Amino acid sequence: MRAGLIQLSSGPDPEANLAITRGFLRDAAAAGANLVLTPEVTNIVTAERAHLAAMVHPENSDPTLAALCDEAGRQGLWLLIGSLALRTDDPDGRFANRSFLVSPEGRIAARYDKIHMFDVDLSQTERYRESAAFRPGARAVMAETPIARIGLSICYDLRFPGLYRRLAQAGAEILTVPSAFTRETGKAHWESLLRARAIENGAFVLAPAQTGENANGRATHGHSLAVSPSGEVLADAGTEPCVTLVDFDLASVDHARRRVPSLHHDREFLGP
Repeated sequence: MRAGLIQLSSGPDPEANLAITRGFLRDAAAAGANLVLTPEVTNIVTAERAHLAAMVHPENSDPTLAALCDEAGRQGLWLLIGSLALRTDDPDGRFANRSFLVSPEGRIAARYDKIHMFDVDLSQTERYRESAAFRPGARAVMAETPIARIGLSICYDLRFPGLYRRLAQAGAEILTVPSAFTRETGKAHWESLLRARAIENGAFVLAPAQTGENANGRATHGHSLAVSPSGEVLADAGTEPCVTLVDFDLASVDHARRRVPSLHHDREFLGP
């Protein structure tokens, strides 16, 4: 299998972001990728809720989703749209942070709403309240496809290993972690967490990321990674927008899980 990890520096203009994403998608297809992945909030990055409300659409009329589904069909490849900010009909007006797996026919094969919201105070000046604008999902999603069993997640989910264990025990061979990790938390934890999730679950981890100065002073870490089931970093995209290709063999999943069959060794216990 050949995967293409698209690394973006998305900003507040969805049309501009889409043009860049389509270009990288075509580059990945031309290079022989049969699975391409984009990062979290591919369509828009902004800290201004009023601007977000003015620019996003419901799923059934979102132009970025329609265009990328069309492109996946034209190129005949599987596409993981890391996530899109989408309007919902929630009474409180919150949006969805939703990932899509698109088939080579351009049809949506699976969708996943981010479960864990990034509500943190990193410093006195850097605070995030994702749940103020986005409502959390409540369901883990694994997609059965002809190329692999693919488990979906988004960014802050990475810090909750139970989600990935559930996906792996359901059969997921590839765990996707599209992200917009902050620069500071990325430097400290990004690679370590991704390698841990791969090792714990004997799965490939594919993590396309946002990078650079995105909007309103927000800086993202970049370093889109592909990690093997043994925890080896197979590809690191660095810090510039780009498409990074990685070749891998799913037979490594079975080998890793037979060598250390920890997915079958869970035990119930008491306390604390």
